[in-house]
Amino acid sequence: MIVIIAIVIAILFVILLGSIRQINEYERGILFTCGKFSKILQPGWRIIIPIFQSFNKVDIRTKAVDVPEQDAITKDNVSVRINAVIYYKVFDASKALLEVEDFRYAVSQLAQTTMRNAVGAVSLDELLSSREKISAEICSIIDKETDPWGIKVENVELKDIALPEQMKRVIARVAEAEREKQAVITKASGEVEASTNLAKAAEIMSSTPGALHLRTLATINDISSDQSNTIIFAVPVEVLDAFKGSNINLNKVLEPKKKSDK
Repeated sequence: MIVIIAIVIAILFVILLGSIRQINEYERGILFTCGKFSKILQPGWRIIIPIFQSFNKVDIRTKAVDVPEQDAITKDNVSVRINAVIYYKVFDASKALLEVEDFRYAVSQLAQTTMRNAVGAVSLDELLSSREKISAEICSIIDKETDPWGIKVENVELKDIALPEQMKRVIARVAEAEREKQAVITKASGEVEASTNLAKAAEIMSSTPGALHLRTLATINDISSDQSNTIIFAVPVEVLDAFKGSNINLNKVLEPKKKSDK
């Protein structure tokens, strides 16, 4: 009799050990009783009655899913290849298990179709210049569609946009032309500023007595630093006017002296 009781106790102990299930902190358990959903099990050790009850674990951590490259056509009929990464997490484990067969596969497929539709609604320039805006729109659409599945889409990032080689060359030529345009504009602006400053300097010199002479002497000083230069001295008009009012013969002053023959 004691042996039978010991065997029964051992069997019950084995059944009890087999009924204990561990749920980690980052998981939630979905309990079914006789095939019907009962409740969501929180982290810890839980006893599951064999035969009558069963449960499934759902990981509620944020998941990063790489969306495969997709061929898409922009609004202006340019073929591109794009890929993205989507970040989402399960906020309702029961819906993720009961409302959709495989929420991972469903989210991936929804992301691919949404991404192609979003690219088809914008031009190539908008796609290249407003990548963050388009990513936010894709995220909003997917989040709204996956809400009944108990899934929260946190972010969508367009990783790469591949263009045909011909289109790359066209964009490169456009960028080069834009840089040349900016260079011409900058050069013209510099010339306008330089001419304005020269006009102001000329006005100041003409209205200030002696300013032109000082400028002439400074120029001669700069030129004379190099012995290989030939200096041609320009006589100011004011000097000529001074000679006209005197008895000095200007021709004799300007006439070069001849060397006497030895």
